[in-house]
Amino acid sequence: MSTYSHDTVVPFKDSQDTKKDQVAGMFDNIAYRYDFLNRFLSAGIDISWRKKLIAELKDMQPQYLLDVATGTGDVAILACRMLHPEKITAIDISEGMLEIGRKKVAKLLLNNQIELIKGDSEAINSATGTFDAVTVAFGVRNFEHLEKGLLEILRVLRPGGKLAVLEFSRPRGLFKWFYNLYMEYLAPGFGKMFSKNKAAYKYLHSSVKAFPEGETFLHILQKVGFQETSLKRLSLGICTIYCGKKTSG
Repeated sequence: MSTYSHDTVVPFKDSQDTKKDQVAGMFDNIAYRYDFLNRFLSAGIDISWRKKLIAELKDMQPQYLLDVATGTGDVAILACRMLHPEKITAIDISEGMLEIGRKKVAKLLLNNQIELIKGDSEAINSATGTFDAVTVAFGVRNFEHLEKGLLEILRVLRPGGKLAVLEFSRPRGLFKWFYNLYMEYLAPGFGKMFSKNKAAYKYLHSSVKAFPEGETFLHILQKVGFQETSLKRLSLGICTIYCGKKTSG
């Protein structure tokens, strides 16, 4: 399996922990402010991005859905409302994020529809062909081994099932200058102000810069076995939706 530059980007360069452990610890530390900072730093646009991600699955009406790197469960909750599947399994490596997500799910009385459990994208505790669809919102950058995580997602999809990924990308044109300024300086500054953790938002920018976006990511999806791949850029290229299907043959 290939290694990509973002695989080696970590939140804390001086730490001897693996990327997986560092990312889990980072999200545990900022979990209590994560939802607020998402809304604040994106001016609320992140909600519409997630809705557009889920809309990619509407035509297939999935009944069993897996949300990988669910965080505090935003995509799982929106998918429950928009798609009305029979069951959503949502996994994440950060117990701190999951605890907040479980409280949100319980408050909305969705415990029978959504299950949030600690889980690793590279070792999903589900049988082959379990899910009709898989979503990953702002999570593939955090995979320690990108291809290994994508292969595991492919494994748990049923034949004909669909993967929909939402991930940050790098804008082009004049907007690129402002975007870089915002991600390099303003976002980490706000992160430190509100969550006392500047490193987390420095890591965000570093991992976005290193991520193999656009057509390159589509080629990686194809390499591991996904078919009918496509991409759709959102908000001047700030983020991109990628889709791929598991062959039904």
